[in-house]
Formats: sequence, C-alpha cells, structure tokens
Amino acid sequence: MNLHSTISQSLIRSTEDVFSTMLACELSGGEVTVEGTAAGSDSEPNDGVVSFIGIAGSWAGTGSLSCSPAMACRVCAAMLMTEATAVNEDVLDAVAELTNMIIGSVKTDLEAELGPLGLSIPTVVFGRNFKTRSAAAAEWIHVRFHWDGDPLMIKMCLAPSEKQHPVHHGGNPACALEV
Repeated sequence: MNLHSTISQSLIRSTEDVFSTMLACELSGGEVTVEGTAAGSDSEPNDGVVSFIGIAGSWAGTGSLSCSPAMACRVCAAMLMTEATAVNEDVLDAVAELTNMIIGSVKTDLEAELGPLGLSIPTVVFGRNFKTRSAAAAEWIHVRFHWDGDPLMIKMCLAPSEKQHPVHHGGNPACALEV
C-alpha cells in the first residue's frame, strides 16, 4: 500500500464529492504536494479560516481545511441557504461541518487498510497573521483546490500511533452495576 497515494486520492475524491453534493458546485485543481515538518516547526502566517480535526487509532494525525473568509461565507451561504456577509458563528460552524464531512469520508476510506479510526470534534480558527504548528515531526499531504478562483487547501498528516489502542469487537464488555 502506498499510503501517500491512498490519502491523496481519498482527499481529492472526498472534497470533490462533498462540494458537489452539499454545495452544488465543482472545484478545480486538486494539485497534491507533500511537505515535511520538523518537530515543533512553525507554518507560514495564515489569514482566514482554518479548521482542524484529530484522527486517532492505530494511526493518528490531523486533517485540516483552510480558506479565505470570503470562501468560508460562501460555504455557509450554500450549506444553510442563507446570506453570510461576514464570518460569524454560523460560518465557523459550516466550515467545521465541511471539514468533518471531508476528513470523515477519508477516515472511512482509510479504515479498510489501517483499522478503526476515530475523529475529534473540529476546531476552527479565524483571524489574521496567525501560525499553526505541529508538535511532532511529520509529513503533510496538501491538496490545493480552487472554487471560482478562490483557493482552498485540504491537508492531512497521518502516522502510526506510538500507543496501540485496543480494538473492541462485538458488544459492550460486561460491566456489573449495583443498584
């Protein structure tokens, strides 16, 4: 299995499917790059909206979506069928849900080869001139799209977990409860 290729293809397919189904629009691009980061290294300054979602299991990492405030408002308007002229709670919630749908679909694709994986609740950041950083040395797969010329970046970092998580098959383990 070539994990980078599998993740890249899944990120492209999932992003295109979610935008087509949920926002009734087509994206262009889908250019893939892989960038390594040293432990604790900083990213370039960001302006706009960035959403992160954690992945955990026998493999662990992060999925991310970043876009301009204008695109975030467009996402919200298309998802909620309402006008969104400025970044507010609804816009941030829409971006979080978009991230959840895209990375959740990728997680489902990867489980066939990597085993059960879980997702965290998305975290969304909005601002100017902020940086994000990863606490671990890792390779990030970047997929750049455009929606009517406005850039959208979907990223994922995934590595084997240092700590193995037990896998429970079947029903709940027996647990006695005294009442």
